[in-house]
Amino acid sequence: MKLMDLFLARPLSMYFLLQSFVLLILCFHSASMCPKGCLCSHISSLNVSCSNANLKEIPKDLPPETALLYLDSNQIRSVPNEIFKDLHQLKVLNLSKNVIESIEEQAFKGVADTLQTLDLSNNKIKSVHKDTFSKLKGRAQFSDNPWHCDCTLQQVLHGMPSNHEMASNIICETAALKEHTGKSFISAANEADLCNLSKKTTDVAMLVTMFGWFTMVISYVVYYVRQNQE
Repeated sequence: MKLMDLFLARPLSMYFLLQSFVLLILCFHSASMCPKGCLCSHISSLNVSCSNANLKEIPKDLPPETALLYLDSNQIRSVPNEIFKDLHQLKVLNLSKNVIESIEEQAFKGVADTLQTLDLSNNKIKSVHKDTFSKLKGRAQFSDNPWHCDCTLQQVLHGMPSNHEMASNIICETAALKEHTGKSFISAANEADLCNLSKKTTDVAMLVTMFGWFTMVISYVVYYVRQNQE
């Protein structure tokens, strides 16, 4: 029997055989591109797990089709600009339980539209640029970091999805106002507009200066009148 006749006689069997062959190629391809120390699995989407891999930086050879990326429980210190720019299918990014101190402004460029979950909890983040997360549409977790609560953090959270929930989970280790130290960010923000503190300070200084000049003018007028009366 010719090969074509065999294929036509058993189309269903050949279909499953070809499907298995394609899946095998995909799995082999993903495994061959898997970063050192990571495990890659492909079911409905590519899952790259680099948890507890003793990584000191984010791998630069991540497969472009990565959808779920777990980089938790490592020794990663920073998130550089555009490090995920080629991961156009990325939905979940877990960077928790690292020692991250620095996140550059364009760190999430290229994944802001697709990212659904970002976990940065349990790190050493004190502050970030006000636009670092401005284009993210997914949910983010920022708890258990030594945040400095000031105007910049207020700008960071403004406009982010679920910002009220995030703000309540952020505790101010340091703050622009000392009385906010140890409080949740949402409590601090309810007590004062952190972006108007410098303006208020300037207004007070101006009032004090004006009052001083006014007092001097009045004193001079009183002195002048008394001198003329004598």
